[in-house]
Amino acid sequence: MKLTLYYAPGACSFVPHVALETLRATSATEVAFRPVRLHKGEQKAADYLALNPNGQVPLLLVGDKPLTQIVAICEYLDARYPEAGLLPRDPWARSQALSVLAWMNNTAHPAFSHVFMPHRYTDDPDAQARIKAAGAKEFHGHLERIQGWLECANPWLFGERISFADAYALTLLRWGGMAGIDPASLPAYRAYSARLALEPAVAAAIAREGISLDSYKPAKA
Repeated sequence: MKLTLYYAPGACSFVPHVALETLRATSATEVAFRPVRLHKGEQKAADYLALNPNGQVPLLLVGDKPLTQIVAICEYLDARYPEAGLLPRDPWARSQALSVLAWMNNTAHPAFSHVFMPHRYTDDPDAQARIKAAGAKEFHGHLERIQGWLECANPWLFGERISFADAYALTLLRWGGMAGIDPASLPAYRAYSARLALEPAVAAAIAREGISLDSYKPAKA
């Protein structure tokens, strides 16, 4: 059955994007990719909302059936294609990997939302600046926590095969640059992401999305 991923370059949809590139290399599954340009509001188009009323990415079409929410998509892909090794097979290790994935999605990710979209929370410019600053500080703390995990990676977060959590970790570090966090302040995390970006499935997703690994731009003096 054909799988079609609707993704936005640089968004958290990068996680299932890497997974589908892995499937292309490990199975005969037919896979297609459809970009959604968030800056142009394509997620709000009527035809897209008919598939995903949330107006978000990622969206996975399984045949003609839509599946939304990143954790649900990842769990489905692993359950259907266990041979791809997208999560560990040991039940405890698999649950731990899902726990980390859920934390990245429901804790680290929302912290960045306060940096990237403070206007969601208030119309007051001064309050937006305070929300953005607080969000950046919280997000940096989350990245430092991930770096601590990565110091024990062997070679990846959950062993010898890349998992969903690895792809999400790379995404979060990229977002850190957009939040004004210099990746040089997270050397183990930066080195891990550079290694990860060389893996074929990850490199293919990066190339299709047209993104760079390092999004940090130092503030002008």
